[in-house]
Amino acid sequence: MSALPTVQRPLRVGESVQLTDDRGKHHTIVLEEGKRFHTHRGSIGHDDLIGSPEGCVVYSDRKVPYLALRPLLMDFVLSMPRGATVIYPKDSAAIISVADIFPGARVLEAGAGSGALSCSLLRAIGPNGRLFSFERREDFAEIAAANVLKFFGEKQSTWSLTTGDLVESLPESEAAAGVDRVVLDMLAPWECIDAVASVLIPGGVLVVYVATTTQMSTVVEALREHGEFTEPVTTETLVRSWHVEGLAVRPDHRMIGHTGFLVQTRRMAPGIAAPPRRRRPAKG
Repeated sequence: MSALPTVQRPLRVGESVQLTDDRGKHHTIVLEEGKRFHTHRGSIGHDDLIGSPEGCVVYSDRKVPYLALRPLLMDFVLSMPRGATVIYPKDSAAIISVADIFPGARVLEAGAGSGALSCSLLRAIGPNGRLFSFERREDFAEIAAANVLKFFGEKQSTWSLTTGDLVESLPESEAAAGVDRVVLDMLAPWECIDAVASVLIPGGVLVVYVATTTQMSTVVEALREHGEFTEPVTTETLVRSWHVEGLAVRPDHRMIGHTGFLVQTRRMAPGIAAPPRRRRPAKG
């Protein structure tokens, strides 16, 4: 079976472009006819980029080279306007994995925050899935909606964003008919466990993102007390880049360390309690 041809799109008016100079510094601009991008290292005409292929190199009027590429989702997230703190790309990637988000999935997300995770979830569920996002604060919901629109370039028919408390709003939403996956990113997620348990299908996955060990402990104990979830598994993702030049190979001095914990569990069948976890007693 032959591969489908790759579509190459030149850079167009209205698109975001990330310019990277020879020192590795990034600048993101939106292309407009006749406009110029100015830095202390010279200026670049937008017209020099419009119609050019992605991956080209342009020069400022001071002969400084800039690599031109469309920004990746992770680039967009780290530079997006924000109200709430965004979930870092490393955690979004982990959530997609441990929550087992798949094309066509019906996913409930609560707190949408600035929309960073919403973008990742919408990509993962594809055109046949559904994402039901909830955000308590109206100002955050407006920022999330604007960021999702800016990233995708158009409204997403697979996405609904509800402003209001999850427990109060859920019974009246489409998500009440049942969802495959639930992702919670909020201050007190343990207060919503009964509500999400009522809509999460048996075998469905619940992932909770929390920032502190106190929150983590409270969520885990609340899930155990509920009785109809599997034993929670808690993880943390740390990312460290490496310096590589010939045989000079070493870890970089800086890394993206702790940002949050992921607590993952699965829904039992209604009325069925998870078997108690047997733990080996500590020595001594």
